[in-house]
Amino acid sequence: MSLLPPEDEQDDIEVAWEDQQRISSFSKLNNRLTDIQDQLKLKQVSISQSTLPLGFQSRGFRAENSPPQEEKEYYDDLSTEFMLADSSSGPFLYRIGEAFFYLPLKDAKKQLKGDLSRYNREISDLNDRAEECQKGMKELKVMLYAKFGKQINLETNDE
Repeated sequence: MSLLPPEDEQDDIEVAWEDQQRISSFSKLNNRLTDIQDQLKLKQVSISQSTLPLGFQSRGFRAENSPPQEEKEYYDDLSTEFMLADSSSGPFLYRIGEAFFYLPLKDAKKQLKGDLSRYNREISDLNDRAEECQKGMKELKVMLYAKFGKQINLETNDE
């Protein structure tokens, strides 16, 4: 029994071992792409403002009440705060990993520059990996649709 309408049914096409391998490769690439997209979403959402100069709590910048924001936006906001601060404003509480350190403005700016560079590199790497997966999936779709036509569905949820 087939789920296809009678006009779309074709004669049974034999599925060769190579076809099974292509279908399996498509599935692996699709799962990898989903994982990469999830990682990108995690990178772009929900970072707390944990790098604040001392005394910012009195100006309303309390980390526990901060709304989630994109990591890139967070780094940009922090960079703006550092530009507005002068070197006499005292040490800054800067989060590195799971620990907090008091850093002078100069060191905090240097750390921020490194963190922003790392963030941009990670996003770029994830985007490159996603493009590779999409390219491979597109090539496999062409081959599999050429052989199986409407008897195979290779559309993903985002398409």
